[in-house]
Amino acid sequence: LTLPQFVQLMDNFVGEDISLPTVKRLATFIKREYKQTKEEKMKQLEKVHRMSHVAQRKQVLEALFEKWDSKACGSLDLEEVVAVLSTFKGHMGKEALMKAKEQLCSRYPQLSRVGKLSPKAFQTFLELIASKFTGNEHETIDNLVRFLTTSVEQRHTKSLQSSARRKWLQDIQQATETSGTSMEAVYKAVIKALSQDMEAHGDNKRISAYIALLEENRLSPEQGQLLLRYVACTTDDAPYVLNQVLRRDMKGVSFAAIDQGKPIYVPRVQHHGNIHFWNFDRPVEERKGSLLVLPLYDAHWRVFGILGLDTLRDQCHKSIFLTHEITFYEGVCHAFSKAYHHICMRENVLQVAVTALDWLYPRTPSIHAVTTYLVAPGKDKNYALYKVITTDNTGQKEIHSSPVVLLREENLLRDYLFKCTDSSEVTLTSVYGEHHIAVPLHDLSRQTLGIFDISIGQHKKLPPQEQKDLQKMLKMAQDACSEILQRSLEETEPTQVLEAERVANLRHAGILFHRFMLQELRQCV
Repeated sequence: LTLPQFVQLMDNFVGEDISLPTVKRLATFIKREYKQTKEEKMKQLEKVHRMSHVAQRKQVLEALFEKWDSKACGSLDLEEVVAVLSTFKGHMGKEALMKAKEQLCSRYPQLSRVGKLSPKAFQTFLELIASKFTGNEHETIDNLVRFLTTSVEQRHTKSLQSSARRKWLQDIQQATETSGTSMEAVYKAVIKALSQDMEAHGDNKRISAYIALLEENRLSPEQGQLLLRYVACTTDDAPYVLNQVLRRDMKGVSFAAIDQGKPIYVPRVQHHGNIHFWNFDRPVEERKGSLLVLPLYDAHWRVFGILGLDTLRDQCHKSIFLTHEITFYEGVCHAFSKAYHHICMRENVLQVAVTALDWLYPRTPSIHAVTTYLVAPGKDKNYALYKVITTDNTGQKEIHSSPVVLLREENLLRDYLFKCTDSSEVTLTSVYGEHHIAVPLHDLSRQTLGIFDISIGQHKKLPPQEQKDLQKMLKMAQDACSEILQRSLEETEPTQVLEAERVANLRHAGILFHRFMLQELRQCV
């Protein structure tokens, strides 16, 4: 148990109406009776040391990845890393490297196709190499890190340009963490990052930028099974581009970028002959400039949309995209993809919550209300809670499209929610005579992802059958959330790819709850 978990456990055990002398007697009793053998103590210390070492290693390897990724594009070229590592420890190192590479490609099947290492795949690769040497694995990792750090310092120099670009990519991540389940803030952060980079490092070119996502073409499949729907763009282009649809039978290079899985650059659109111009108000003689279309990949390197940029608004003849700009745009694509799929995951978690509450309410008339919160990350304990679903005693739900934000220092009467988040344990309390049960939903590392705040009114506890049904609902909801999070991992083989499937996924997330409930029933029969 961590300190917050131990305190919460004791708090739940003694309840609210306990006297101070009784609490002191309990503390004395625990001090006297709690015994730990030497072996147990050593085991615990080893576990703490191991966890600390893993956390430190993760930080070191993330910092190393960032050094190598000097252009802030979010991935490393596998063969470039292999070429440098092939000189580590001579022949023995080469042998270890080839075996580790084979294992890595087996674990991440997409690597043999795309040849790009994510931060997680990079860390796994180094750990696999270290495991192939005899001796202390931790020392080998340390030696690898030193070797790669020296190599990268000789090859790259950190620039103000890359520092500024990292800050803009972090702003996209920040928008994700504070936007609940809405994509609008993320779209704005992406467009802003592109505009800021153009001002600072792109000779102040005037650009148009737009994001389009793949959907299934249900209305006219004879024109192609897939279409691209434009969901975001620069402000001046909104009247012409926003919500437009591009199909395969229309002019354009976007589907070629999707099919080939790599950026397509057209330096002179006026000479290309296969460009779709959305702004028909622009005279033909002014339809000049550069066009760049970059595919958007998910964690499994499947394309789910495109990011497009053009310089048609800039009539300067030298308005072309340079290599360092294109590399940064790939980093923007990577940051947007992470943000997009994180918000999709949140939507799925909310759908599980909605389905779970629908199942619960007919069975628990003693429950007065349930409020569902999501946790928005912050440094230390400076996180926020987002109120996303409010359910009354009739089962009527209000889903907050603009979530209500709760901060710890502004909500002393809701401090039990923050205690629940800190400890990741069930928290019991009473507010103005109304009893609450705060139950955490965990992520895969048992950190708090969300909270069910269950009000049972004047009752100190639920009737036995209702308590049993509540526990069953909470278990199934947690299992369904864990399944959703597991599927989003890079190593997990994917099953869906289209934007339209995101809508289907919302239904699927709800079905997951019932699937786990059915599995539970089968085990009981």
